[in-house]
Amino acid sequence: MDNIIEQARAIGKAIQKDERYLKTQLALQAADEDKELQDLIGQYNLKRMSIQNEMQKPERDEEKLRAYQTELNGLYETIMKNPRMIAYNEARKDFDLLLRRVDAIISQSANGVDPDTADYQESSCSGNCGSCSGCH
Repeated sequence: MDNIIEQARAIGKAIQKDERYLKTQLALQAADEDKELQDLIGQYNLKRMSIQNEMQKPERDEEKLRAYQTELNGLYETIMKNPRMIAYNEARKDFDLLLRRVDAIISQSANGVDPDTADYQESSCSGNCGSCSGCH
């Protein structure tokens, strides 16, 4: 087998042993087992579908849409204040940073940057690439 592929698989195994991965998985499991949280997420998804259905009607009811949106926003706030959701989001943030660093090192190395100095750098990207050469 290709040596680079073997090394990529080794990185995958190392990621799954990393404390940030394990913490994320435990937080996800705790959130999945929280019946109240799951009920709120279900209500949120149903409300979002109600908004989509109303938006597709030829003569949509703007008052109904505003009421749905208010309810959706309230559900979102409640979900995000749930301690298990907070724990999951914090764990996921740390894990995502790890993945961004690994990806940056590999990508930059593939573009000729020294692998010992390549790393992820937070950017203040505005999304408008017209005046920037930073991503590429």
